[in-house]
Amino acid sequence: MTLDAVIVIAASMTAIGFTYWFFLMKKEEDMVVAGDSIDITVDGGYHPSVISITKGKTTKIHITRKDPSPCLEEVVLADFKIRQYLPLHKTVTIELTPQHVGEFQFSCGMHMFHGKVRVM
Repeated sequence: MTLDAVIVIAASMTAIGFTYWFFLMKKEEDMVVAGDSIDITVDGGYHPSVISITKGKTTKIHITRKDPSPCLEEVVLADFKIRQYLPLHKTVTIELTPQHVGEFQFSCGMHMFHGKVRVM
């Protein structure tokens, strides 16, 4: 095996490891329990990224985008059929009244950044 092949293999394995860590191994943020409303900041991801809300109760989710990345310019809550544009440095309010208990994913428009809504 030539030195070029060894370098390419080592670089490839490093890239695969980094990709796996970045997308699959990130530790989940602590869950935040929402009352009537909750604030989420979008800055390199969603903060908090896991929220808990009550079944059958309307909860207002106030989302403020601080990250100029085009990936984060919309939030998608597919289970609730919501796709909302997030203007930079402005707060957008989404109202949820979940009818089922469970865990529901939300993400950016490109599905690179994720969060969860836990309905109890």
